[in-house]
Amino acid sequence: MPRPALYSPSRAARRPAQAPAPDAPPPADTVVAAAPPQPRTRGLWAAIVLLGALLAASLALHQRPAPRAITQEDIDAAVLRTLETTTPPSAAARAAEAIAPSVVRVAGYGRDRKSRQEIERGVGTGVVIVDKGTILTNLHVVTGADRIGITFYDGTETTARVTGIQPENDLAVLQAQKVPDDLQAAPLRSTQGLRAGDHVVAVGFPFGIGPSASAGVISGLEREFTSPEGKRQLTHLIQFDAAANPGNSGGPLVTLDGEVVGIVTAILNPTPARTFIGIGFAVPIENAASAVGMPPF
Repeated sequence: MPRPALYSPSRAARRPAQAPAPDAPPPADTVVAAAPPQPRTRGLWAAIVLLGALLAASLALHQRPAPRAITQEDIDAAVLRTLETTTPPSAAARAAEAIAPSVVRVAGYGRDRKSRQEIERGVGTGVVIVDKGTILTNLHVVTGADRIGITFYDGTETTARVTGIQPENDLAVLQAQKVPDDLQAAPLRSTQGLRAGDHVVAVGFPFGIGPSASAGVISGLEREFTSPEGKRQLTHLIQFDAAANPGNSGGPLVTLDGEVVGIVTAILNPTPARTFIGIGFAVPIENAASAVGMPPF
């Protein structure tokens, strides 16, 4: 019986796979897997992401709408609301407040003839013009006084001596023996440019009461006044209508800015009452400053 034919395979039998050599390149038809990203590559991507976030935030910030500009209508409305809800101090009140720390009470003391005790003979006003305690007042306030007492704005009491007089302007210069640490000198202003109708404030101690303030206007300039006794004639005076009475003598006449333009020195009253009826006089500050050797304006 014939044997069946035996056929050999058309390809050689596969050999067992061998591990490639360590340095051998992979076969041409072998697919090589991508290597995982290295640490330097990850840092670069993180920087790119951060830069993109910052750029986006900057663009968003610049795209915000600009704040609305304040208009004149806004300002007017704010001022109107303030005026409706707040009562500001008057100009006269501000002037009086500004000059008050420089105003002093001046009292002249003498001996009573019968009891020989010291009594207060008269009261006037003074104004500090040098912060070391130099004070201007009227000569008639201190004439005949055995001792001069000064009371400062903060209540400090001391004595003073006369260091200069100017009889033609009824002025006396005082030097206080003791002064407060924070004593303020009054600001002075030239009378040039003052006109009738300008607002002024008189500050002093009328009848010893005070400090008191009264407001008015300048009534005229270059006035003359003769004392009731006819002993003294004053010239180049400022006439004003702010109320002044005995005790105001020697006090400051100030502008609404709180600057001294004159020293109150007299009132005109043709009756024996010698009280204010609407006409007061002040020595221009130029004359008063010259009494203490201060340079002219």
